[in-house]
Amino acid sequence: MKRFYVTGLLTMLLLSASAQFLHEGDTIAIISPSSATDTATINGGVRTLERWGFHTVVGRHALNDYRGFAGTIEERKADLLWALTTPSVKAIMCSRGGDGAVHLLCELSPKVFRRYPKLLIGFSDITALLSAEACAGNMGIHGSMCHAINTYEGNDTVSQSLRRMMTGDLPEYHVDAHPLNQSGKARGVLVGGNMSVLHGLAGSDYDPLRLPGIILFVEDTGEGMTKVDRMLHNIEVRGLMSHVKGVIIGQFTSYKKVPNTFPDMNYMFHEYLRNYHIPVCYDFPVGHRHMHNFPMLVGSMAELEVRGEGVTLRFCP
Repeated sequence: MKRFYVTGLLTMLLLSASAQFLHEGDTIAIISPSSATDTATINGGVRTLERWGFHTVVGRHALNDYRGFAGTIEERKADLLWALTTPSVKAIMCSRGGDGAVHLLCELSPKVFRRYPKLLIGFSDITALLSAEACAGNMGIHGSMCHAINTYEGNDTVSQSLRRMMTGDLPEYHVDAHPLNQSGKARGVLVGGNMSVLHGLAGSDYDPLRLPGIILFVEDTGEGMTKVDRMLHNIEVRGLMSHVKGVIIGQFTSYKKVPNTFPDMNYMFHEYLRNYHIPVCYDFPVGHRHMHNFPMLVGSMAELEVRGEGVTLRFCP
């Protein structure tokens, strides 16, 4: 059985001017920048966050539904700007992912994220906003959102890891070795998330792969092997692999294998990444299954060490 464990928790206060971690009683805004959601999802997030000791406020348009999105672009942008610019709001949790966050980036200047650094929390489609924060020099959390943190009333290991990271109590992750791992040690800015969303940001002001000296983590769901292969080679054809100092392959789920090719997605990545002399680890617990989606501090300095006996990931803001 594959083992994953967390050690080295250490409370860090105000680790960076660009990311203020939370204290008990701080206010978290819940917004819906992507697909439409429902009352039960948001209420579940509110209950858990308040049980954890935080105050919550919900965006005016968080429950809107416009053609499958959580409101028009203007409505969703208004909620994001409200959350970013309201001084009493210390962090932003997105209710869910889906589609549509990139609409807001088309309407906003990168200066907005630099001027109003907030700890933003989410994953999947929210990768677009986390990438914008990273490109602005800010930190955010790639982690569970409203539905997931409420599923086990916020008491499961993943939710509790998120709760600690929100307060600056940063983990050290340890993962068992994988036969395809490439040994080595790298230090760089941690960026990444949903691979198809990252691909959609290519060449824009919000493309985190343009940052020099990065550790890249990727995951996805429902994307076929040939599509992921194209996304991977897009990084190379743009000449950006020189920016990548280490790679973390997370969970790729709900995809069809291509007959007579690779046994699974990991082998496809390995066929490509084995040509680069950088540390690479496979089967890291980050992705679209809640119990395999441990929080990642995007935009922070991190250290990835891949050895024969296993993998260690440290956050070093």
